[in-house]
Amino acid sequence: MNWEPRAAALAERVTHRSSRWRAPVARTPRHQLAPRWWERGPDGWTLRDGPSDEARWLDAAYSDKTIVTRVSGLHADLAATGDRPAGLPTSSSTLPSLNVSMLQHARLGDGDTLGHIGTGPGYADALACHRLGDKQVTTVDVDPYLAEAARARLDEMGLHPAVVSLDATGDLPGMFDRIVATVAVRPIPASWLAALNPGGRLVTTIAGTSLLITAEKNDEGGAAGRVEWDRAGFMHTRHGADYPPRLAALVTTAREHDGDAIGTGRYPVVHVTEAWDLASMLDIMVPGIEHEYSEDDEQRVAVMVHADGSWARATARADECPRVHQGGPRRLWDALDDIRTYWLTNGELPVRGARVYVKPDGSTYLARGKWRAKL
Repeated sequence: MNWEPRAAALAERVTHRSSRWRAPVARTPRHQLAPRWWERGPDGWTLRDGPSDEARWLDAAYSDKTIVTRVSGLHADLAATGDRPAGLPTSSSTLPSLNVSMLQHARLGDGDTLGHIGTGPGYADALACHRLGDKQVTTVDVDPYLAEAARARLDEMGLHPAVVSLDATGDLPGMFDRIVATVAVRPIPASWLAALNPGGRLVTTIAGTSLLITAEKNDEGGAAGRVEWDRAGFMHTRHGADYPPRLAALVTTAREHDGDAIGTGRYPVVHVTEAWDLASMLDIMVPGIEHEYSEDDEQRVAVMVHADGSWARATARADECPRVHQGGPRRLWDALDDIRTYWLTNGELPVRGARVYVKPDGSTYLARGKWRAKL
């Protein structure tokens, strides 16, 4: 299979010509790490098998797109033709440009050791091994199958990082100059700070947001840094084979029932999860909201639900102010409107570019100007 020109073209798209990451991208046979994967269409997830359709395989592997390899508890490697899993993706080969960006944010030096959280198929680890040497790379994943498959496939490429299966929110297997997480966490595990060498650098994202945090370990055992202007989104860390059940019953309530409070919203209905800064600010202020959005020629409908029983439904045409139904102990749509008012009043939301302070126990604080928040 003539994959090398595809990898070289991908490297040209996702790195600049003087980047130290250009050669690793060009040298990595990404298709070998994801021989089977899931594609989502209108009717759900469909299994794709690379060896039986090499043109599709190469197109998928050498595009700058995420390749989903596991949905709910079913890995594509272990699926049968006709399987149609339901649920959320639980492992993937993240789009190459984002993998490169996360590694660039780590500011890796030639002699640095790297702890990578979230092995998945192993693409980021292949890049890191080419850049640093495999003896300087340790990668961990909660899923034993994922770890073993990545180890075997990297080994076939001649790359031999330390690959460990464990829950990364616990103790890590070593001490590192850099830790890069391609899974999202909240809060930052204290074990990650403990595993950083003095002056070491942490790169991670905050679950429920698109916030990318970089921070350097200080003498007190905590870390200080910032929310980068870049945006990044990753799957949340999980502790078992799948994520906890979602709030489907409450979503049904929110779709169909009148609220305890009924009124008119201040602003048009917005697709919150597509408005990354707005969604991130909302999740900092009211963490854990689940969203549903639909739109047709007649109207937009946004639904918000929370595990505490709060819910909201906003319905309107185009840019009209919506009719809003809310129930439960909190008024979720009011919280969203308050953030939008802050945005209009101040010109921007404070969360992007905020300073970050992490205590040794993982407690994380954000600050920008007069604004403060604790994760």
